[in-house]
Amino acid sequence: MSAAFLFCADPLRASRPDPAFAGEVAAARATGAAVALLDHDALLAGDTDGAIRRVPRDGGPYWYRGWMIPPERYDDLARAIGERGGTLLTSPGQYRRAHELPGWYGTFQQLTPRSVWLGAPPGAPPSDDALAVLAAPLGPGPAVVKDYVKSRKHEWDEACYVPELTDGAGLSAVVRRMFALQDDSLAGGVVVRAYEPFVPEGEARAWWVDGEPVLVTAHPDTPGSSPRPELGAVRDAVAALGCRWVTTDLALREDGVWRVVEVGDGQVSGLPRDSPATADLFDALVSACP
Repeated sequence: MSAAFLFCADPLRASRPDPAFAGEVAAARATGAAVALLDHDALLAGDTDGAIRRVPRDGGPYWYRGWMIPPERYDDLARAIGERGGTLLTSPGQYRRAHELPGWYGTFQQLTPRSVWLGAPPGAPPSDDALAVLAAPLGPGPAVVKDYVKSRKHEWDEACYVPELTDGAGLSAVVRRMFALQDDSLAGGVVVRAYEPFVPEGEARAWWVDGEPVLVTAHPDTPGSSPRPELGAVRDAVAALGCRWVTTDLALREDGVWRVVEVGDGQVSGLPRDSPATADLFDALVSACP
Protein backbone atom coordinates (compact mmCIF):
# COMPACT_ATOMS: atom_id res chain seq x y z
CA MET A 1 0.00 0.00 0.00
CA SER A 2 1.34 3.44 -0.90
CA ALA A 3 1.99 6.08 1.73
CA ALA A 4 -0.59 8.63 2.79
CA PHE A 5 -0.06 11.82 4.78
CA LEU A 6 -1.76 12.91 7.97
CA PHE A 7 -1.76 16.71 8.19
CA CYS A 8 -3.07 19.04 10.86
CA ALA A 9 -6.47 20.54 10.11
CA ASP A 10 -7.25 24.24 10.18
CA PRO A 11 -8.33 25.00 13.79
CA LEU A 12 -11.03 27.34 12.41
CA ARG A 13 -12.32 25.04 9.66
CA ALA A 14 -11.66 21.37 10.32
CA SER A 15 -12.49 20.30 6.77
CA ARG A 16 -9.39 21.93 5.31
CA PRO A 17 -5.66 21.70 6.10
CA ASP A 18 -3.96 24.14 8.42
CA PRO A 19 -2.88 27.06 6.19
CA ALA A 20 0.64 26.83 7.65
CA PHE A 21 1.07 23.55 5.74
CA ALA A 22 -0.78 24.47 2.54
CA GLY A 23 2.32 24.27 0.35
CA GLU A 24 3.27 20.90 1.77
CA VAL A 25 -0.24 19.53 1.31
CA ALA A 26 -0.05 20.54 -2.34
CA ALA A 27 3.34 18.84 -2.68
CA ALA A 28 2.02 15.67 -1.05
CA ARG A 29 -1.04 15.57 -3.31
CA ALA A 30 1.16 16.16 -6.36
CA THR A 31 2.81 12.81 -5.67
CA GLY A 32 -0.59 11.12 -5.90
CA ALA A 33 -0.62 10.34 -2.18
CA ALA A 34 -3.80 10.56 -0.14
CA VAL A 35 -4.14 13.25 2.55
CA ALA A 36 -6.12 12.94 5.78
CA LEU A 37 -6.67 15.58 8.45
CA LEU A 38 -5.98 15.49 12.19
CA ASP A 39 -7.51 17.81 14.80
CA HIS A 40 -4.30 18.69 16.64
CA ASP A 41 -6.05 20.68 19.37
CA ALA A 42 -8.36 17.77 20.18
CA LEU A 43 -5.43 15.36 20.33
CA LEU A 44 -3.54 17.57 22.79
CA ALA A 45 -6.70 17.89 24.88
CA GLY A 46 -6.93 14.09 25.17
CA ASP A 47 -9.90 13.71 22.79
CA THR A 48 -8.25 11.13 20.55
CA ASP A 49 -11.49 9.96 18.93
CA GLY A 50 -12.39 13.53 18.05
CA ALA A 51 -8.89 14.16 16.76
CA ILE A 52 -9.11 11.42 14.12
CA ARG A 53 -12.77 11.67 13.17
CA ARG A 54 -11.80 12.72 9.63
CA VAL A 55 -9.25 9.94 9.20
CA PRO A 56 -10.68 7.17 6.99
CA ARG A 57 -10.64 3.56 8.13
CA ASP A 58 -7.97 1.32 6.61
CA GLY A 59 -6.35 4.43 5.15
CA GLY A 60 -2.70 4.06 6.14
CA PRO A 61 0.24 3.77 6.31
CA TYR A 62 0.71 7.43 7.23
CA TRP A 63 3.52 9.87 7.51
CA TYR A 64 2.32 12.45 10.03
CA ARG A 65 3.17 16.04 9.12
CA GLY A 66 2.26 18.89 11.39
CA TRP A 67 2.77 20.57 14.73
CA MET A 68 4.73 18.97 17.54
CA ILE A 69 2.95 16.33 19.60
CA PRO A 70 3.99 15.35 23.14
CA PRO A 71 5.19 11.73 23.06
CA GLU A 72 2.33 10.58 25.31
CA ARG A 73 -0.23 12.00 22.90
CA TYR A 74 1.68 10.49 19.97
CA ASP A 75 1.25 7.12 21.69
CA ASP A 76 -2.50 7.78 21.78
CA LEU A 77 -2.52 8.77 18.12
CA ALA A 78 -0.66 5.63 17.03
CA ARG A 79 -3.04 3.45 19.03
CA ALA A 80 -6.13 5.12 17.60
CA ILE A 81 -4.87 4.95 14.02
CA GLY A 82 -4.14 1.27 14.54
CA GLU A 83 -7.68 0.67 15.77
CA ARG A 84 -8.93 2.19 12.50
CA GLY A 85 -6.86 -0.25 10.47
CA GLY A 86 -3.98 2.11 9.69
CA THR A 87 -0.47 2.62 10.95
CA LEU A 88 2.02 5.42 11.48
CA LEU A 89 5.27 4.92 9.58
CA THR A 90 7.15 6.40 12.53
CA SER A 91 6.46 4.30 15.62
CA PRO A 92 5.98 5.92 19.04
CA GLY A 93 9.39 4.66 20.15
CA GLN A 94 11.07 6.12 17.07
CA TYR A 95 9.25 9.41 17.52
CA ARG A 96 10.42 9.82 21.10
CA ARG A 97 13.97 8.75 20.25
CA ALA A 98 14.39 11.41 17.57
CA HIS A 99 12.24 14.11 19.16
CA GLU A 100 13.76 14.33 22.65
CA LEU A 101 17.45 14.90 23.40
CA PRO A 102 17.79 12.01 25.89
CA GLY A 103 16.68 9.66 23.10
CA TRP A 104 19.26 10.69 20.51
CA TYR A 105 22.15 12.07 22.56
CA GLY A 106 24.00 8.79 23.14
CA THR A 107 24.07 8.05 19.41
CA PHE A 108 25.35 11.53 18.51
CA GLN A 109 27.52 12.09 21.58
CA GLN A 110 30.77 12.54 19.65
CA LEU A 111 29.15 14.99 17.21
CA THR A 112 27.28 17.32 19.55
CA PRO A 113 28.03 19.49 22.61
CA ARG A 114 28.36 17.67 25.92
CA SER A 115 25.01 17.54 27.68
CA VAL A 116 23.35 16.51 30.93
CA TRP A 117 19.65 16.47 31.76
CA LEU A 118 17.13 16.02 34.53
CA GLY A 119 13.43 15.25 34.27
CA ALA A 120 11.04 17.80 35.76
CA PRO A 121 7.38 18.71 35.19
CA PRO A 122 6.21 22.10 33.94
CA GLY A 123 6.28 24.76 36.61
CA ALA A 124 8.71 22.87 38.87
CA PRO A 125 12.33 23.78 38.04
CA PRO A 126 14.94 21.75 39.93
CA SER A 127 16.40 23.22 43.10
CA ASP A 128 19.67 25.11 43.11
CA ASP A 129 21.41 22.11 44.68
CA ALA A 130 20.00 19.69 42.12
CA LEU A 131 21.13 21.93 39.27
CA ALA A 132 24.63 22.22 40.73
CA VAL A 133 24.93 18.43 40.92
CA LEU A 134 23.53 18.08 37.41
CA ALA A 135 25.94 20.58 35.84
CA ALA A 136 29.06 19.43 37.71
CA PRO A 137 30.18 16.87 35.05
CA LEU A 138 30.41 19.69 32.49
CA GLY A 139 33.00 21.54 34.59
CA PRO A 140 33.49 25.31 34.55
CA GLY A 141 32.65 27.46 31.57
CA PRO A 142 29.59 28.71 29.66
CA ALA A 143 26.55 26.63 28.79
CA VAL A 144 23.07 26.80 27.33
CA VAL A 145 19.87 25.44 28.86
CA LYS A 146 16.78 24.07 27.16
CA ASP A 147 14.08 21.50 27.69
CA TYR A 148 14.19 18.06 26.06
CA VAL A 149 13.01 19.49 22.72
CA LYS A 150 13.41 23.27 22.42
CA SER A 151 15.41 26.19 23.74
CA ARG A 152 14.44 29.78 24.35
CA LYS A 153 17.25 31.05 22.16
CA HIS A 154 15.31 34.16 21.22
CA GLU A 155 15.48 35.10 24.92
CA TRP A 156 19.19 34.28 24.91
CA ASP A 157 20.43 36.24 27.90
CA GLU A 158 17.51 35.61 30.22
CA ALA A 159 16.39 32.04 29.47
CA CYS A 160 19.10 30.25 27.48
CA TYR A 161 22.73 31.28 27.97
CA VAL A 162 24.66 30.74 31.20
CA PRO A 163 28.01 32.62 31.16
CA GLU A 164 29.59 30.47 33.89
CA LEU A 165 28.32 27.15 35.25
CA THR A 166 30.12 27.58 38.55
CA ASP A 167 27.80 30.53 39.21
CA GLY A 168 25.00 28.48 40.76
CA ALA A 169 22.71 31.46 41.24
CA GLY A 170 23.11 32.48 37.62
CA LEU A 171 22.38 28.95 36.37
CA SER A 172 19.28 28.70 38.54
CA ALA A 173 17.99 32.08 37.38
CA VAL A 174 18.24 31.11 33.72
CA VAL A 175 16.61 27.71 34.32
CA ARG A 176 13.75 29.26 36.28
CA ARG A 177 13.13 31.79 33.53
CA MET A 178 13.19 29.07 30.88
CA PHE A 179 10.60 27.10 32.86
CA ALA A 180 8.43 30.19 33.25
CA LEU A 181 8.47 30.98 29.54
CA GLN A 182 7.94 27.39 28.44
CA ASP A 183 5.09 27.08 30.95
CA ASP A 184 2.84 24.09 30.15
CA SER A 185 4.69 23.42 26.89
CA LEU A 186 7.86 22.40 28.74
CA ALA A 187 9.04 19.06 27.34
CA GLY A 188 10.58 16.49 29.67
CA GLY A 189 12.69 18.62 31.96
CA VAL A 190 15.90 20.62 31.78
CA VAL A 191 18.98 20.03 29.60
CA VAL A 192 22.30 21.78 30.24
CA ARG A 193 24.70 21.80 27.27
CA ALA A 194 28.31 22.95 27.13
CA TYR A 195 28.52 26.10 25.03
CA GLU A 196 30.41 25.91 21.74
CA PRO A 197 31.03 29.03 19.61
CA PHE A 198 29.65 28.82 16.07
CA VAL A 199 30.16 31.08 13.06
CA PRO A 200 27.22 33.42 12.41
CA GLU A 201 26.29 32.26 8.90
CA GLY A 202 23.34 30.18 10.11
CA GLU A 203 22.46 26.54 10.62
CA ALA A 204 21.76 23.88 8.04
CA ARG A 205 18.97 21.33 8.37
CA ALA A 206 19.56 17.93 6.78
CA TRP A 207 16.52 15.75 6.11
CA TRP A 208 17.05 11.98 6.28
CA VAL A 209 14.72 9.25 5.06
CA ASP A 210 15.71 5.66 5.80
CA GLY A 211 19.27 6.76 6.56
CA GLU A 212 19.78 8.76 3.36
CA PRO A 213 20.10 12.57 3.19
CA VAL A 214 17.33 13.49 0.75
CA LEU A 215 17.49 17.25 1.29
CA VAL A 216 19.59 19.97 2.92
CA THR A 217 17.90 23.28 3.65
CA ALA A 218 18.57 26.34 5.71
CA HIS A 219 17.20 26.30 9.23
CA PRO A 220 13.77 28.01 9.34
CA ASP A 221 15.22 30.65 11.70
CA THR A 222 17.85 31.63 9.10
CA PRO A 223 16.07 31.06 5.77
CA GLY A 224 18.42 33.28 3.80
CA SER A 225 21.53 31.25 4.58
CA SER A 226 22.89 28.46 2.38
CA PRO A 227 25.42 26.45 4.42
CA ARG A 228 26.82 23.21 3.02
CA PRO A 229 27.58 20.90 5.93
CA GLU A 230 29.71 17.79 5.91
CA LEU A 231 27.47 14.76 6.47
CA GLY A 232 29.81 11.76 6.51
CA ALA A 233 29.94 11.11 10.25
CA VAL A 234 26.34 12.24 10.67
CA ARG A 235 25.18 9.57 8.23
CA ASP A 236 26.59 6.84 10.46
CA ALA A 237 24.89 8.27 13.53
CA VAL A 238 21.53 8.61 11.75
CA ALA A 239 21.74 4.99 10.66
CA ALA A 240 22.54 3.92 14.23
CA LEU A 241 19.57 5.89 15.58
CA GLY A 242 17.22 3.63 13.65
CA CYS A 243 14.47 6.15 12.88
CA ARG A 244 12.97 6.41 9.42
CA TRP A 245 12.47 10.17 8.99
CA VAL A 246 14.66 12.54 10.99
CA THR A 247 16.36 15.90 10.73
CA THR A 248 19.75 17.03 11.94
CA ASP A 249 20.55 20.70 12.51
CA LEU A 250 24.22 21.46 11.96
CA ALA A 251 26.35 24.52 12.64
CA LEU A 252 29.97 25.30 11.82
CA ARG A 253 32.07 25.73 14.94
CA GLU A 254 34.66 28.52 14.89
CA ASP A 255 37.46 25.94 14.57
CA GLY A 256 35.97 24.72 11.27
CA VAL A 257 34.24 21.56 12.57
CA TRP A 258 30.60 20.87 11.72
CA ARG A 259 28.59 20.00 14.82
CA VAL A 260 25.11 18.58 15.31
CA VAL A 261 23.21 21.05 17.46
CA GLU A 262 19.83 19.31 17.33
CA VAL A 263 18.16 16.14 16.09
CA GLY A 264 14.45 16.03 15.39
CA ASP A 265 11.66 13.85 14.14
CA GLY A 266 11.10 14.82 10.53
CA GLN A 267 7.33 14.78 10.91
CA VAL A 268 7.42 17.86 13.16
CA SER A 269 10.54 19.67 11.89
CA GLY A 270 10.02 22.93 10.05
CA LEU A 271 10.92 23.67 6.45
CA PRO A 272 11.95 27.19 5.47
CA ARG A 273 8.83 28.98 4.32
CA ASP A 274 8.06 28.55 0.61
CA SER A 275 11.03 26.22 0.15
CA PRO A 276 11.36 25.15 -3.50
CA ALA A 277 12.65 21.80 -2.27
CA THR A 278 9.34 20.76 -0.68
CA ALA A 279 8.43 18.60 -3.69
CA ASP A 280 11.74 16.72 -3.46
CA LEU A 281 11.08 15.84 0.18
CA PHE A 282 7.61 14.47 -0.45
CA ASP A 283 8.77 12.52 -3.48
CA ALA A 284 11.38 10.86 -1.25
CA LEU A 285 8.84 10.05 1.45
CA VAL A 286 6.45 8.43 -1.01
CA SER A 287 9.27 6.46 -2.63
CA ALA A 288 10.38 5.17 0.77
CA CYS A 289 7.07 3.48 1.49
CA PRO A 290 6.75 0.01 -0.09
